[in-house]
This record gives sequence, C-alpha cells and structure tokens, in this order.
Amino acid sequence: MGLTGQDIAKHNSRESCWVIVHGKAYDVTEFLPEHPGGPKIILKYAGRDATEEYEPIHPPDTLDKYLDKSKHLGEVDMSTVEKEEKEESPEEAERQDRIARMPILEQCYNLMDFEAVARSVMKKTAWAYYSSGADDEITMRENHSAFHKIWFRPRVLVDVEKIDFSTTMLGTKVDIPFYVTATALGKLGHPEGEVVLTRAAKKHNVVQMIPTLASCSFDEIMDAAEGDQVQWMQLYVNKDREITKKIVQHAESRGCKGLFITVDAPQLGRREKDMRSKFTDVGSNVQGGAATDNSQGAARAISSFIDPGLSWKDIPWFQSITKMPIILKGVQRVEDVIRAV
Repeated sequence: MGLTGQDIAKHNSRESCWVIVHGKAYDVTEFLPEHPGGPKIILKYAGRDATEEYEPIHPPDTLDKYLDKSKHLGEVDMSTVEKEEKEESPEEAERQDRIARMPILEQCYNLMDFEAVARSVMKKTAWAYYSSGADDEITMRENHSAFHKIWFRPRVLVDVEKIDFSTTMLGTKVDIPFYVTATALGKLGHPEGEVVLTRAAKKHNVVQMIPTLASCSFDEIMDAAEGDQVQWMQLYVNKDREITKKIVQHAESRGCKGLFITVDAPQLGRREKDMRSKFTDVGSNVQGGAATDNSQGAARAISSFIDPGLSWKDIPWFQSITKMPIILKGVQRVEDVIRAV
C-alpha cells in the first residue's frame, strides 16, 4: 500500500523531514545540512509536494544519484495530497499576459530584440540570474563596449554569389562559426530545459556544449541528440576528484567529443543583481558537496562544490583520465594561451 499525503505531512520539521517529488516520497532529514542551497528551502516544503520548485533547478536523476536508497520511501497516492491554492499576484498576471502576447521568433531580428522579450516574459529571479554580471558589472559593460569597437573592413569586387559560412571546430564540420555554449539552469528559461537547445543544434548543424549545472540530466541531453550529432562537455572541477573523474569518464563513454574545463571561475562572481533578487528557492545538487548560504543568489547557491585550488598541475591528471581533447575555457592572457598549447 502506497504512502498518503497525511503520512508525509507528519514529517514536516528539521528533526524529520520528508518531501514529495514527482509522486515519490524522500526522507531528506540527514541531507538538510549538506544541501548546497542550504536547508531553508527544503524545510519550506517539509511534509509537502516540492515538485514545482524542484523541477526547474535540479536534473531529474539528482535524488537517485545523491540520496541513499534507504531514503527513497516509495510512491505516494497523489489523490490524498492536499493541493495548495496559490493566489496569482498582479505582477504574475501581467507577466502571463506578456507571455500570451510574446512576438513570434521571426519578429526578433537581432540580439537586442531577444533580450527585450526575455526581460519582459521571464520571472524576475530568472532574469536576474541570466542577465547579471559580477559586482557592479563594469567588466560586462566593458565587454559590450569593446564588442562595438570591432569594425569590418570590407573588400570590394569579390564574387559573393555563393556564400559558405561553414568551418570546423575540433575537427567537426559545422554550418556556422559558433556553437551553443554552456549555460546553467536551462529550465529557468524554458520548461524543457537544455534539450530544446540540443534539438536546435542538430537542426542547424552546430555543436552544443553541455553545462555541468544543467537543469536536465547529462544523459537526458545526450539522449536528445540525433545520429552523429556532436556535443562537448563543460566542466566545473569538483573538490572531490573522484566525482570529477566519474563525470569526465561518463561523458567520454557517452560520446562527448571535447572536454572544456572552466578555469576562470574558482569562485563564481558576486552577482549583485542576482543576490538582490533573493533567489531563495535555488539549490542544484548535481555535484553534491558542502552547504552554502543561498542568500548569496542563484549563482553561488549552485556552485559551492567548485575547487578554488585548481591549477596547472592538475592538467596532466585530466590528460590521464580521458582521451577527449581538453580545452581550457576562460583563458584571458596571451601567456596562458601559450602555456596551454
């Protein structure tokens, strides 16, 4: 006989904390102090159905991977679970109206159009996460300014009747000279998460880089690929090298064609806009690790596992555990480029 909503509701405290996710019950009492997003968000849903808050942030296999099987309590009769009536705020009603009136893709002619639409239809906390830069965002503004200082110097009287934008990246032929880079928490932007990018990458023959901190599981994203579609893996290096090794070797076994190690983020930036949004409901546990203070915003709440001790001496170790090409992602000085080569 399955569990009922009343059974779960009895365990609604720090001393005994059960939650429901996707119709199954889990005992997360001992996990509370280990949760990267801190215990507060879990306790908010103690004795209740946490699926709605869990879904956008965590890959679906997170609980299977990181919670001991003895804590998997079984199926819950969802007809016995009390449904919470949420009153829609005026701000949310306005956002839903903007979503209903959102322009079609063909009406977005440039990147500024996409940005304007995203700002108007995304939840405040999601927009703060996606759009924020570190501290007072001076570097982000300078990047924007520098990009606009690039001028083309066109040649004339060149035969352009037939144009070929194709090139190769790590030996892979692609139709256009860019790729879909790794961005965390894809379900904040679309309920299907990163797999929609997988399908789009296939359609247009570009490479997708799979993020460490995806909302979808790594295997979900790989499974969404078709035929000989090429994907790369972006890696935040875990303090626990055994976890890192497992992730890298699993990516290689699934057919990833490149390992991109992020080297410019030993500590994710202090994103003040993200922090002000008070993203208290975030807490990805795709890596496991120590507790963190989620009042620091989404970026830091999901990144407590990253190893600040990563250095050049670790590169030979990576070369020893994989045959994938290794690319250092985030190199910013010529000296480091030369050393990497």
